[in-house]
Amino acid sequence: MLENLAVCSGMHSTSTCSVLFMLSPGSEFYAPQAPRIEYCRVGVLQEILATAEEIQLKYPQQRLLFSKFCSSTSLSNMAAPEETLQLNGTKEEDQEKKKKKEEKAREKELKKLKAAQKVEAAKAQAGKGSQPSKKAEQKAAKKAAEDENQEHYQDPPTPLGEKKRLAPEMAKAYNPSAVEAAWYEWWEKSGFFVADANSKKPPFVIVLPPPNVTGALHIGHGLTSSIEDTIIRWRRMSGDNALWVPGMDHAGIATQVVVEKKLMRERGLTRHDLGREQFNAEVWKWKDEYGGKILNQERRLGASLDWSRGCFTMDDKRSKAVTEAFVRLYKEGLIYRDHRLVNWDCILRTAISDIEVDYIDIKGRTLLKVPGYKSPVEFGVLTSFAYPLEENLGEIVVATTRPETMLGDTAIAVHPADQRYMHLHNKFAIHPFNRRKLPIICDAELVDPNFGTGAVKITPAHDPNDFLVGKRHNLEFINIFSDDGIINSNGGKEFEGLKRFDARVTVIEALKSKGLYRGAENNEMRLGTCSRSDDIVEPMVKPQWFVNCSDMGREACEAVEDGRLEIIPKQFEADWFRWMRNIRDWCISRQLWWGHRVPAWYVTLEDDDLKEFGVYVDHWVVGRNEVEALTEAGTKFPGKKYHIEQDQDVLDTWFSSGLFPFSVMCWPENTADMKTFYPTSLLETGHDIIFFWVARMVMLGMKLTGEVPFKQVYLHPMVRDAHGRKMSKSLGNVIDPLEVINGITLEDLHKRLERGNLDRNELDIAKAGQKQDFPNGIAECGTDALRFSLVAYTAQSDKINLDIQRVVGYRHWCNKLWNAIRFAMLNLGTDFLPSENLDVKSLPCGCKWILSVLNKAISKTVTAMEVYDFSSATSAVYSWWQYQLCDVFIEIIKPVMSADDNNSTSASVKRVTRDTLWICLDNGLRLLHPFMPFVTEELWQRLPQRLGDSSRKESIMISDYPTVIKEWIDDEIESQMVLIESSVRSLRSLRMAYLLLPKQRPEAFLLCKTDEVATVVEKGATEICTLASLASLKVLRESDVPPVGCAVNIVNEHLSVYLLLRGIVDAQLELSKLEKKKEELIRQQEAVTKKMNIPGYRDKVPANIQEENLSKLNKLMAELSIVEEANENFEKLLADSS
Repeated sequence: MLENLAVCSGMHSTSTCSVLFMLSPGSEFYAPQAPRIEYCRVGVLQEILATAEEIQLKYPQQRLLFSKFCSSTSLSNMAAPEETLQLNGTKEEDQEKKKKKEEKAREKELKKLKAAQKVEAAKAQAGKGSQPSKKAEQKAAKKAAEDENQEHYQDPPTPLGEKKRLAPEMAKAYNPSAVEAAWYEWWEKSGFFVADANSKKPPFVIVLPPPNVTGALHIGHGLTSSIEDTIIRWRRMSGDNALWVPGMDHAGIATQVVVEKKLMRERGLTRHDLGREQFNAEVWKWKDEYGGKILNQERRLGASLDWSRGCFTMDDKRSKAVTEAFVRLYKEGLIYRDHRLVNWDCILRTAISDIEVDYIDIKGRTLLKVPGYKSPVEFGVLTSFAYPLEENLGEIVVATTRPETMLGDTAIAVHPADQRYMHLHNKFAIHPFNRRKLPIICDAELVDPNFGTGAVKITPAHDPNDFLVGKRHNLEFINIFSDDGIINSNGGKEFEGLKRFDARVTVIEALKSKGLYRGAENNEMRLGTCSRSDDIVEPMVKPQWFVNCSDMGREACEAVEDGRLEIIPKQFEADWFRWMRNIRDWCISRQLWWGHRVPAWYVTLEDDDLKEFGVYVDHWVVGRNEVEALTEAGTKFPGKKYHIEQDQDVLDTWFSSGLFPFSVMCWPENTADMKTFYPTSLLETGHDIIFFWVARMVMLGMKLTGEVPFKQVYLHPMVRDAHGRKMSKSLGNVIDPLEVINGITLEDLHKRLERGNLDRNELDIAKAGQKQDFPNGIAECGTDALRFSLVAYTAQSDKINLDIQRVVGYRHWCNKLWNAIRFAMLNLGTDFLPSENLDVKSLPCGCKWILSVLNKAISKTVTAMEVYDFSSATSAVYSWWQYQLCDVFIEIIKPVMSADDNNSTSASVKRVTRDTLWICLDNGLRLLHPFMPFVTEELWQRLPQRLGDSSRKESIMISDYPTVIKEWIDDEIESQMVLIESSVRSLRSLRMAYLLLPKQRPEAFLLCKTDEVATVVEKGATEICTLASLASLKVLRESDVPPVGCAVNIVNEHLSVYLLLRGIVDAQLELSKLEKKKEELIRQQEAVTKKMNIPGYRDKVPANIQEENLSKLNKLMAELSIVEEANENFEKLLADSS
């Protein structure tokens, strides 16, 4: 029969729904009272009925009951309209959460069904006459009881934002998805993340580096969030008024590209079809609908951000700050307009910042795909050609990787000391296509006479080095490209209208036709590409707005030198000084529509000769709005008739990001936040943007507020894959933190790649990489394990080689923590209440020791956190939990916990041991909480509370961080325990050497050569017996002789351990087994070696097969070494026993 079998499933897109019915012998279907279900989707109900039908087919006696249920259940009545479906009036939750709950509910109920099936099958088997053993019956009964009481181990549903409702009993194993559910919503709703501007506590402030509005969570964000949340939780628990401010960057280029592609894909329109105003309205609409996804993903990482202070770099307050900053800097003469060389993207038709330029290292002739070109374009070739010289002086040969730029050449440079060209000083070469005269100039800074021909063509308008030469020698700057990379009229009629890389081919052919081509050769080069469009970056001279950074850069250096700003790790100071002392002016113009429009207006006077926009560099005025700009124009051009027009350009995204530490406090207003929380305490980010963002925040903060915007900068490493490679979609090694948290199959990893834009060859390579690194996919690790591993990894200097198996290891460690609390809950008892006072001096030695080493762990952790040494902090916490609490203390107190309570002495020891265990778990969980917030909250909430303890906080995250307690310090006990643990390790080593099973408990003898050592081991005999699994332990003095048949191990010069194996181990039998094992291993080793020595093996056998064979051979050799070592041990034992 099926007893109390519940079938539960169902999920609506907006509400969780279930249908429950009970099947029991001779009863009708039964609908329980709680939870009361209003509706169920038809598809879900059909699925439930199908499941039930499958069961009743196996158990015919249930068929009648099932029929009654079906006949009395109207599917149409059970279903509800999509828009009205609700459960108990609860507010609709997120659709994605609903789906996950449905899957979990379905899995849970199917497990129950399977368990019931097994019980019935077992009963049916028993009915056939087989008589199970008593042990099997007990096991089956225990299993059936567990299956029947599953609800005792499963957390009941928690309404959104309420404190999590925990199951009466702890589950047997740690389940990250179950543990991490509901806590964050409660923390946030309870206001635990919110800082108080009126608080008297010392402020500690971090601003989250604002992620792009287009972005999705990647492992770099995961590292940033893990580190910053660890710091902020620790500071909050340590008594600081901790504020962590979230924000989001409008990401000018990235967002505009996304929306433009969407418009073209869905409506076949360009932004120009819509016009600027309507296009920006579309961007805002996209932002409101899709943007900010990444901030919700931050919640999955447990980020305790103060969401009440969240901001967007283009909201009203931040936009006001941007305008104010521009106006102030302009009035101080630090912002100016000029024609300068910029990184130009011909696809996006805008200048881009240095950080948006990716570089490809090319070793030689290489064909690359370039946007806008049907055929691949050739790079990595150095082309040589000759310029004819005037006065029949012959020719001068130059070389270039960009032949098309010769159309804009305005000079040829040589080294002034180069004897070959002395006679050409002040002479001219003649351009072969436009007859332009090119002066031969001398420039020792640019020209290396030993490289190539020693003559360099100069194109000031299209090369950074040539631009500087042009400035030094007052050369003509000729721009030969239009904004979209087409040769313009300056390039000559023969080439006008050609795309730049098509012109490259045409120019070479034209040079050949004139007999001026001198050949081509492979050439290593770095090619700049735009990270947004993949276009080849073209250096071009454009009229742009610039920030003069010279003085601000010098002041930023002084701030580090005098200690106002500390850079951590210190190694990055040298980079800071080098860059800041050689800083170039910053181009802040972007030819986009999405962004902060430049608050500058061009004044066109009625009597201007040239009416073209922007032609007169002195006709610009700047203001906070158009009214202010008109006033400025009237002051600048009194009595003149004019009209003004605002610049079409927007400001570089990094300009608004550079204001972030104070714009989030609503600068320029002198708000309460500005007074309390600025300057901020710490800026934490990756070292790759120290110049693009950190430096600019420091410069702008010091200039506009008069203060360094943060006191410290912590620069974290860059995350690489396990092999040390940069993460790249084309390699298939990109790791999504959510995939590590939730787990993902290899098949789904492949599907993610297929949804990208990789070509077939790249896709195959990427899939192969995934298969090699994640052959079984990625196991579900949970947030806590991922956070802990990322923070622990920070010791790896400037790079983190992330191995997912290490994350999996910490997930297993969470299970260890879980079991430690389960042990405590079972042994503390339901009536346990922690004592208010604990007399440490009267505690057993083991209790004194664990409190003393807990003190050390607290001290090490806090000291490491104060200097942002996260690796040492995690090591201290982990070591205490793993090696001292779990591996030692919990093991040595097990006999105490199982002792008879009727014995007054045993009861007293048990009571103080329980108190010590509670103190350890309470402090240990609080110590670990900043690193692993979810599991520590769940376990801490389960700990018994002191009766009427008003000091205990509602949540672990607002509880006090542990501090060192002097009364717990006991160096003598710790020293004694070191000797005890060393003895245990030596005994365990002997057990392993002689292949003892856990159930085999031999006698041991400890030979002590000093009274001090003897006293220590006698005092710790119980602990040694427990930890080394011994039947008994006897302490011997130097004059005593250990019995025959012992294995021996030396602990130190004063102590040796003896393990009595006579009667436990049959050395002769073990030697016989080992000999057979050895023969088998040698046979396998010879087979693999023979295979690897076949002629042509290295050339013909695939590399992965060769790797497998080599791995197999190494494994066999290691096993053989272990067998030989064990063989020696047993032979020695035989010899000693004879």
